[in-house]
Amino acid sequence: MQGLMMQQPLLIASLLTHAERHHGGQEIVSRRVEGDIHRYRYRDLAQRARRMANALASLGIQPGERVGTLAWNGYRHMELYFAVSGAGSVLHTLNPRLHVDQLAYIIEHAQDRVVFFDLTFLPLIQSVAPRVKSPKIFVAMTDRAHMPRDLDLATTLLCYEDLVDGHSDAFDWPLLDENSASSLCYTSGTTGNPKGVLYSHRSTLLHTYAAALPDSLNCSARDVIFPVVPMFHVNAWGLPYIACMVGAKLVFPGPALDGKSLHELIEDEQVTLSTGVPTVWQGLLAHVDAIAGSFSSMQRTIIGGAPCPTAMTTVFQERHRVDVVHAWGMTELSPVGTVCSFKAHQASLPVEERYALQAKQGRPVFGIDMKIVDLDGNALPWDGAATGDLLVRGHWVTREYFGGDDTPPLRDGWFPTGDVARIDPDGFMQITDRSKDVIKSGGEWISSTDIENVAYLHPGVATAVCIAARHPKWDERPLLLIVKKPGSALAAGELLAFFDDRVARWWKPDAVVFVDSVPLGATGKILKNQLRDQFGGHYLSA
Repeated sequence: MQGLMMQQPLLIASLLTHAERHHGGQEIVSRRVEGDIHRYRYRDLAQRARRMANALASLGIQPGERVGTLAWNGYRHMELYFAVSGAGSVLHTLNPRLHVDQLAYIIEHAQDRVVFFDLTFLPLIQSVAPRVKSPKIFVAMTDRAHMPRDLDLATTLLCYEDLVDGHSDAFDWPLLDENSASSLCYTSGTTGNPKGVLYSHRSTLLHTYAAALPDSLNCSARDVIFPVVPMFHVNAWGLPYIACMVGAKLVFPGPALDGKSLHELIEDEQVTLSTGVPTVWQGLLAHVDAIAGSFSSMQRTIIGGAPCPTAMTTVFQERHRVDVVHAWGMTELSPVGTVCSFKAHQASLPVEERYALQAKQGRPVFGIDMKIVDLDGNALPWDGAATGDLLVRGHWVTREYFGGDDTPPLRDGWFPTGDVARIDPDGFMQITDRSKDVIKSGGEWISSTDIENVAYLHPGVATAVCIAARHPKWDERPLLLIVKKPGSALAAGELLAFFDDRVARWWKPDAVVFVDSVPLGATGKILKNQLRDQFGGHYLSA
């Protein structure tokens, strides 16, 4: 016997319809590329998204065709999130910090029909346009007064606000198949060409439900959400969709991601929840420290993209009374996989044990299942000690890459994440390394993440990166690359001695190299592959 319940398709446009109807007066604040602060409300977002849907139809964009965006976090990008997917086309968010050759490859591989871009990226568009055949139309995301002049892109250049103003807001969102494609995001491509992950309306809505839950990102209509994680990367962790679902106020930082600009917006708009990667928060904390400032409204920050050092968690929580919630995910997971939300019996643990728990990436949200396996594929115990390859499956996990030109990645129905992890008896997962970042010394594994976390405890360290450097005897040994804090006189010997009694003797790095900076990817992740290329022969040439 079947149930007698209504069934309606899970569609992205329904989130916007809900927000307009039930939270129409809620505010969306954006720092614009033009330099000012823009304010409007959910009802304005919905109206302009419908206008843009009509504009896309006038450009001949068909259901299933890809529409590229090269843009910061802002209200126009938010409008495209709903106008494109809601109309049945596929929103393809482009990573502006990729090399121009990779960007051209992605645009061609996706066969984007049109590319929308913020003015910041005009030079990039001028470099990419001659290299691609697919997009015949580029749209500058600005008004007529700020449109670039005297350009020869050998293609059509349109003005975003002209498109919005030139069309009616009378548009009925189509009743789509919930399994139809909604958006597309390519992996970073640190090895080989980037791969496209194609999300569906169904997977996106299920991800939105799960990520908003109290033990996930814990979002509500009472929040002021500040997505610093970029909207060009894996749906900004789902926050543009979550905010519509729960009716939260949104604050978008635009292109200004320095500590001063972020802190000003947090305070001016009374942000309660922020999301970003550790490297971005380093800049924010450094600024707040320099001005002897504080956070008057922010209650919690979600940190992902890379392991959050315990030292950073300590500063947020003990100095600023901002709770840190560690999370983990991937482009292939839409992205949320685990969130480090305490269980009832863990909240009263001693401080040291709570910090040790917070260093973990957390437990799976409902809809995600995971396991760790050995090199032969055998499942390993959840004892907090066994370490193996992390595999996942779930409602919003990719089963294959867009274009079908790669071998399907699944192993017996599980997606191999490329991460090495351990899982404790309470189900809390901790990434010990990327499989490509693990240091294999004398046949034994050393976690580069654990080495970095110890280095961050030293007060003279601003940034710590541990890589595997080739070694004539041990095959590989850990090499520590350090960016000092301003004014620090830290010496290599002092830092190496700091590791005594903090890690096993054979885990201790053999050398420290001080650098002025480290290369960062578009989302603030440290690009270890570039550092391995540069310093991987350190012990061979010593």
